[in-house]
Amino acid sequence: MTRVLLVDDQDLVRAGFRLILELEDDLEVVGEASDGPAAVEAVARLAPDVVLMDVQMPGGDGLTATRSITASTAVPVVVLTTFDRDDYLFGALEAGASGFLLKNASPEALVEAVRVVARGDALLAPEVTRRVLARFSARPGRAARPDLAAALTDREREVLLLVARGLSNGEIAARLVLGEATVKTHVSRVLDKLGVRDRLQAVVHAYETGLVHPEGDPEDPSQG
Repeated sequence: MTRVLLVDDQDLVRAGFRLILELEDDLEVVGEASDGPAAVEAVARLAPDVVLMDVQMPGGDGLTATRSITASTAVPVVVLTTFDRDDYLFGALEAGASGFLLKNASPEALVEAVRVVARGDALLAPEVTRRVLARFSARPGRAARPDLAAALTDREREVLLLVARGLSNGEIAARLVLGEATVKTHVSRVLDKLGVRDRLQAVVHAYETGLVHPEGDPEDPSQG
């Protein structure tokens, strides 16, 4: 059972999310909060598996709360908003969110988002991913960190490159002719060596520091 905390200042929105999630046998809403500070307190008290976090809330914004939650716990946060704005998107990622979803997404997408981040993966729509990579790879002063690059084995770098292209563990396994469990082990080691919490943060970190490049990386196995 995946335990979910709902954070939104609108009662009807929380009620709608609760109805959608609790139709699923493997999901349980364990609490609700109407602003950022209440969300931080609820995470400490309830220890949910996933937090669904609104951005704009009068009593305290969701990005500040996300930063606090991810800094002090391992609980993944999916940021939900009605606004498809880059400042919210990048603010959410820099705060440590594991996913970003618009509120006009389908009920099925909401359910899948919870399941994806609960199992340690990250959620970002392909069109949003392109914006993320363009933003982080274009930052001035961006340079590779040799210590981190050297820490990855050749196979781990291959896996990271394919993760950065949006491939799942199963797709990576097929591409590299490996078992899916082996790929999962490689991904876990990459996250540990980069000091990040999930695949999304690994991708952002890799592009931001120059470990991988948006297009045409000569070592990218997906190009062959």
